Amino acid sequence: MKMESNSRKTFVMFLLAFLIGFFVVSFVEVLRSSFFSAGPDVQTASAVSPVTAIQPPLSFAELAERVKPAVVNISTTKTVRTGGRTLRSPFGEGTPFNRFFGRDDFFDRFFGDIPQREFKQKSLGSGFIISPDGYVFTNNHVVEQADKILVKLSSGKEYEAKIIGKDAKTDIALIKIKPSGDLPVADIGNSDNVRVGDWVLAIGNPFGLEQTVTAGIVSAKGRVIGAGPYDNFIQTDASINPGNSGGPLFNMAGKVIGINTAIVAHGQGIGFAIPVNMANSILPDLKAKGKATRAWLGISVQDISEEIAGNLKLPDRNGALISDVFPGDPADKAGLKAGDIITEVNKKKIKDTHDLLITIASFHIGDRIEVKALREGKERVFQVTVTERKEATELAAMDRTKAHFGMVTQDLTPEISRYLGINQKTGVVVVEVQEGGPADDAGIRLHDIILQVNKVRIANRKDYLRELDKNSGRKSLMLLIKRGRATFFVPLRQS
Repeated sequence: MKMESNSRKTFVMFLLAFLIGFFVVSFVEVLRSSFFSAGPDVQTASAVSPVTAIQPPLSFAELAERVKPAVVNISTTKTVRTGGRTLRSPFGEGTPFNRFFGRDDFFDRFFGDIPQREFKQKSLGSGFIISPDGYVFTNNHVVEQADKILVKLSSGKEYEAKIIGKDAKTDIALIKIKPSGDLPVADIGNSDNVRVGDWVLAIGNPFGLEQTVTAGIVSAKGRVIGAGPYDNFIQTDASINPGNSGGPLFNMAGKVIGINTAIVAHGQGIGFAIPVNMANSILPDLKAKGKATRAWLGISVQDISEEIAGNLKLPDRNGALISDVFPGDPADKAGLKAGDIITEVNKKKIKDTHDLLITIASFHIGDRIEVKALREGKERVFQVTVTERKEATELAAMDRTKAHFGMVTQDLTPEISRYLGINQKTGVVVVEVQEGGPADDAGIRLHDIILQVNKVRIANRKDYLRELDKNSGRKSLMLLIKRGRATFFVPLRQS
């Protein structure tokens, strides 16, 4: 009886142990499944949703084949002049070294004039057709000062082209060929819709290697690289090299979203393209006038520094601070004043002065725009009708009756100084340089400021003409030139 009772007790304990073990193993399995099986599934699902849902293209072949016929290769030839000047003594005129030989022109006597020579310089670029009758977009620097422009189609046919319009500030040019029939046309996209990370395709003529295709992504937008006042580049890592300039940057829909323009020297995977919307905005002007016309407010502005923001108790540094308003210009007529901070234009937020410049330039002459500005901490709204942007040569009445040494000069007025973004108050500004003249050969450029003539400081054009008259018998002059922040001497020889 006792043995039977012990057997039952042993059986019950065994059964109880089995059941406990079963439940423990089941519970552990549930935990393991939760943490080691379900976890990766959840993680993979969250990763798949934004990243791998869009697969990279397996090939760009179909896209390249479709868009290449609208891409052209451009070769240019221009005449370059060198020499045509006298080798001057490195010791200066009137020095004991020269007097020892009995004359100041010792170097002239033994070395004489360096004769002027001409040679043909050839360069390569790219472009793309925007109309069946032969209009082509390219870069201004590709065709500027070219004596001959040759456009080669993907079919191998070649045509001579002429410049219809160009704009150095954006480095955009419009050229035209006369084809025998309708041409394939590039489909123009909307560069405002481009996103960082989008796939792009560049096609061009790098190093003369025709119809070269490279691919990459959009690396950044709105890049300012110091190329001009309207910098607003699309950065890409699609390979761009010399010869790609002026060629198209396509999106995956086969639409042009940029014009390949610049590279970083010694850099890899860093190229820049002009947004195609910028080119489209000036296309009518290039066709009709041969140049771009831009809207103008008539103000000088500056960025808001930390000190200014703190002093004016501003919440941030966004906006453009008006430092001057030109009398009689649109901003003045609308009631804007120096000290106002422009924060919005037509509902668009303004980040800084560059953003304001790009925004205003996008409007057409005569447009009425809404400008929001802060004045003494209070927001005010102004209705401004923009006019055409004034160039430096239009800011004062110029005396073009006589050019000296192949250039025309003008008194440096406060308005011209503001336009050029300099603080210089004295001197004369170069407003025209005649191609092939002495000033052009010496490397003098438009908007250079002349500070001295033969080491005599000049305050205005009257002083400048007086010094020219005093030195009328000399074949050469030494000018002190200010260009941007640089100041240097330039020897100028009369032809």
